[in-house]
Amino acid sequence: MRIQVKELKIKIGEKATIAGFVHAIRNQGKIAFLRLRDQSGTIQIVSGSWNKEVFEVIKNLSIESVIEVTGLVKESKQVVEGYELDAEQIVVLSVAAPELPIPVAVEKGAEDVDVTKRFDYRWLDLRKSESQKIFQIWTVLEQGMREYFAQNGFTQIYSPALMSAASESGAEVFEVKYFEGKAYLAQSPQFYKQMAIASGFEKIFMVGPVFRAELSFTTRHMTEFTGWDFEFAYITSHHDVMDTEEAMLKMGFSKLKSAGLIDEEIKVPFARLPLADAKSKLQKAGITSEKEGDLSPDEERGICKIVKEESGSDFVFITDYPPSTRAFYHMRDEQTGLTKGFDLLYKGVEITTGAQREHRYDILVKQAAEKGLTEESLADYLRFFKYGCPPHGGVGIGPARIIAQILDLPSVKEATFLPRDVKRLRP
Repeated sequence: MRIQVKELKIKIGEKATIAGFVHAIRNQGKIAFLRLRDQSGTIQIVSGSWNKEVFEVIKNLSIESVIEVTGLVKESKQVVEGYELDAEQIVVLSVAAPELPIPVAVEKGAEDVDVTKRFDYRWLDLRKSESQKIFQIWTVLEQGMREYFAQNGFTQIYSPALMSAASESGAEVFEVKYFEGKAYLAQSPQFYKQMAIASGFEKIFMVGPVFRAELSFTTRHMTEFTGWDFEFAYITSHHDVMDTEEAMLKMGFSKLKSAGLIDEEIKVPFARLPLADAKSKLQKAGITSEKEGDLSPDEERGICKIVKEESGSDFVFITDYPPSTRAFYHMRDEQTGLTKGFDLLYKGVEITTGAQREHRYDILVKQAAEKGLTEESLADYLRFFKYGCPPHGGVGIGPARIIAQILDLPSVKEATFLPRDVKRLRP
């Protein structure tokens, strides 16, 4: 029975069978060394002229071929693990072409491979241990998120990706042929989250694809990405929503620390700054404002640096945005006229947009009209609020951005299994 490489350390002195990719080959004439790699790690395999059959197989192997090896696990002070596998039998399961289009093993020049070419051969790029760690972090972080929601009475729902009308503002959507008519890929599950609240689901969360037809070429944007969303009812303000996100992220990051994937736990509560105060701090730091009612990427990086120096936290909520830069369904403060919405920034990048939603039908209609949206275009959505709907709020989270910041990746695309952007639809 095959075991993983990481299990060999308890098999010293015994026979074992492992399987994986040929990571490296070193043939020294009468003795040969292989490095075999599986998802759990790498191990040295040794053989020589004393086993002619195995030695012949090794001579004809190519890097990244898939093999199964059976042999004796024995101590070896010459390798970092302290043990190796003396091969008695090697079975070639799949032969790799001799010339790899991109390197998989860490070697000189490997870091200079153009990212476009790496994405062209994404399945090879993902064989690297550092690439696999990205998705180990995804998995554990999402486990923490789900555990928090399970413990706090949230129900998971699944919304459609196809819509009869464009969601959100109606801009930047993908239009698709739908039998004799047309449909649109959802920019957000926002309307359906709120429908769930109007349906009597008091706490819901969602994980699913989001589509944005943005002509954007930045390191933080893609045309399709996975979104995490939650929404819950009977809140008193958007601060309830921020409290919930803090607690959920704390559980997720605690899971990462327990799994040995990160070194530090995050501290709550996160800093909370009204946009006007953030602008004031940025101005004092000499960081100029490009737009009045929002933060530019430079400002996001700047305010995170300032908050980190002041509080030691990598997270900061920016609150109290003007209605001109927020969605029509964000509730507004009756005294200030500012929205009860927020963005959460992490290490200089926006990872969340959230708000208390406007649940009163007449006010929703009025705010939509101010944005140039008609009752007719929003008919299905507005009906959710005609027959009673509790006060509620929620967020949309970009987990790939969180992962990219945890690992200090150069682009959110690196944190995505198969990125989709303006120019990429393959593989």
